[in-house]
Formats: sequence, C-alpha cells, structure tokens
Amino acid sequence: MLFGFFSLVLILVFWVNSAVSLLDKLLGDGQSARAFFYLTLLSLPSVMSRVLAIAGFAAAVFVTNRLSNESELVVVQASGYSPYRLSRSVFVFSIVVTLMIGVLSHALVPMSLREGALRRAELAQDMTAQFLTEGSFVHPGDGLTFYVREITPAGELRDIYLSRKDTTGDRQSFNATRALLVNEQNGPMLLMFDGMVQDYTNSNRTLAVTRFDSFAYALGPLFDTTAVPAPRPSSTDSYTLMRATPEELARLGTTQQEVRTLIHDRNRAPLLAIAAAMIGFATLLAGGFSRFGLWRQIVFAIVLLIVVKILDTSAAESVGRSAQLWFMAYLPAVAGLSIAYGMLWRAANPRLRPLAAVRGDAP
Repeated sequence: MLFGFFSLVLILVFWVNSAVSLLDKLLGDGQSARAFFYLTLLSLPSVMSRVLAIAGFAAAVFVTNRLSNESELVVVQASGYSPYRLSRSVFVFSIVVTLMIGVLSHALVPMSLREGALRRAELAQDMTAQFLTEGSFVHPGDGLTFYVREITPAGELRDIYLSRKDTTGDRQSFNATRALLVNEQNGPMLLMFDGMVQDYTNSNRTLAVTRFDSFAYALGPLFDTTAVPAPRPSSTDSYTLMRATPEELARLGTTQQEVRTLIHDRNRAPLLAIAAAMIGFATLLAGGFSRFGLWRQIVFAIVLLIVVKILDTSAAESVGRSAQLWFMAYLPAVAGLSIAYGMLWRAANPRLRPLAAVRGDAP
C-alpha cells in the first residue's frame, strides 16, 4: 500500500514536470488537448521506470521506521529472529519491484518510445492541425509564423498571414484575403488569393513588394514529413533485439555488440531497486531502538542512496562511452547490496555499537 502511494506521488511529480514543456510546444503548434494527453500518457512508462526504485526505498524506510517506533522490531528480534531473517520479506518485496521495472525497461518503455515517435510523425504531417487555429499566431516550425482570422464552414481561410525567416535574417511574408490548404502528391500546399508577398533582404536592407491574384506556396519543405520514422534500438523491445537477424540489426543501424550493451544497460535500473529497498531497511535496522526516533538513520540511508545513484549515473556514462565496459552497469547494484549486507551484519552484532549508544538509546 505504501509503495503504491509513494509511486503515485513521485510519478505525478515527474509526469507533470515533463508535461509542462510538452504542453507549451503542442498547444503553441496548434495541436489539440487530445494529442497532448495521448503523448503524455506515452511518457508514463519511462517516468515509472525512473521512480519505482525510489518508491520502493521510501516504502521500506517508512515501514521499518513505524515498526521500530511501535517496538515491534524489538519484540521480533527478542523472539530470536536475526536481521538476516527479518530482511527476507524486504528482499522478496524488492524482487517484485525489480520485476515491475524489468517489464517496463525491456518492453513497455521501448514500445511507448516507438508509439510516441509514430504519433509525432503523424502530427508533423497534420498541417491542418498546425495551421487552422483561428485568431492565434502559431509557430509550427523554426522561424515560421502563421495567423488566420477566420475559418469558414467550407474550410476557406480568411485574412491570413504567413512569415518565414531563415538563419541569415532574410524574411518572406505573405498576406492574403482568402486561402485554401490542400494536400498534393508532393506535400501540402497553401493556395492564397488576392494578396501580396514581401521579401526582405537583410544583407542590403531592401524590401520588395509583389501583389498577386493567386499564389501557391509549398509547405512540405518546411516540415519533417516522414510518414514512418526509422526504427531505432532504443524503441525496440529486448526480446526482438535478441532474436534479430544481422539484416534486421542493419536496418536498426546497430550491431550485436551494441545490442548486448543496451540490454545490460536496461538491466541496471531493475537491479538498483533491490539495492535501494535493502539499504533503506538495513540502515534503519542497524540503528537499533531509540527513544528519539531513527531520523539520523533515515538521513544516513538517504545519503547512501544518493551515493549509489551517483555510481549508477557514472556507470551509465561509462557503458555509453564504451561497449567493453558493459559490466559497469551492474556495479551500482553490487555496491548497494554490499552496503546493505554490511548494515545487516552490524545489526547482527550489536556489541560493536558505541557504548554511549547502548547506554543512552538501546533497550
């Protein structure tokens, strides 16, 4: 129950943080709220894979602290249960969390990345969704601005403004009283009637004005109109990658060695969940009973988790730089489990605790 609560809180925090930038981009391009919610839902598997290990750590710390405050741990240990035996339930819990993150990392996250790429490609082709926003200036591309005052029921655009600025500072602007947006074989076209075009050259600061009765402007070169994005290893599930033939790997633009490195890297996050939960439990258990609570042990457990996370980030960078360092992906989990075992060993040998702690806090 507590794991679900902490997971929900962390997922919402990370999800809202990533959704804000996406909301600004999509709505600024004239996309609907439906497209925004669909793309943000596709980002949930990636968010969950990052926060479930932290949620497992928080749940283990919270439960252990409550058991200590209510003296239940003291009673259980007095009945003959060793710290190693008490950690068995936490270990089983961490295995469940690891399996959840493993399914996300190896299957659901690649699937969501693939679906997200397909959806973004569809939105890039949907010129109508990007252009047809009444009374608003939209920016569907870099240096591109479009405005339409009114859209009639027949689909005719009234009083439109289109401006394109390139990297040299040159600008081309169109004004027209009427326009139509049509799809041709070579891409979308904007047909404008009764208007003018203004060409501004930045190098010599000149402005040329040309009036027209009708003008056809190709919009395809302004956008990435690739219908189906090329598949990538990061958006392909691990089972498919492991069974891929050399020809399929060539289409993905990767090699067998890079695939093995990617799968090792995907194992990193699930195994870290075991270390995180065990560190949280073992650190609090090693602190023994205290009338003042276990806040010092909780802070120390958080510090240890931060150290392990720093090791995890360094390991990810090392594996990314060289495929020969694939074993580095497992070092953070090994280091975390070693820390947890050391804390359990300390809890199993209470005579090694400082004498002041035994006199002041221990029962």
